[in-house]
Amino acid sequence: QVRLVESGGDSVQAGRSLRLSCVASGFTESDYCMAWFRQVPGREREEIAAIYTGGAATFYADSVKGRFTILRSLVKNIMYLSINSLKPEDTGMYYCAADQSPCSIAAVRGDYWGQGTQVTVSS
Repeated sequence: QVRLVESGGDSVQAGRSLRLSCVASGFTESDYCMAWFRQVPGREREEIAAIYTGGAATFYADSVKGRFTILRSLVKNIMYLSINSLKPEDTGMYYCAADQSPCSIAAVRGDYWGQGTQVTVSS
């Protein structure tokens, strides 16, 4: 059974940094797509960053390029999202998602989802 568990969300002031983590377990294959989605009230869930565990390929939405960095651990089953210079508009629920191969990091389907971790940025 695949399980995704996020952590690292917090309430912070604008300008600070955060690192979100997602631990994946239960995958029977070694290579798959992992992504971060963000949802704010009244808007659809948006894919903001993704990575393929089988290589170095990454994807970023235009809205987060430059301040967000997606990484994976050498163990490959842990994914991170580093967010610098947080802004109030970064506030939202951040979800980890994963797709089994074949998959596309630019369009993660969301075969599996975590429960989400809340990020709140105050001005």
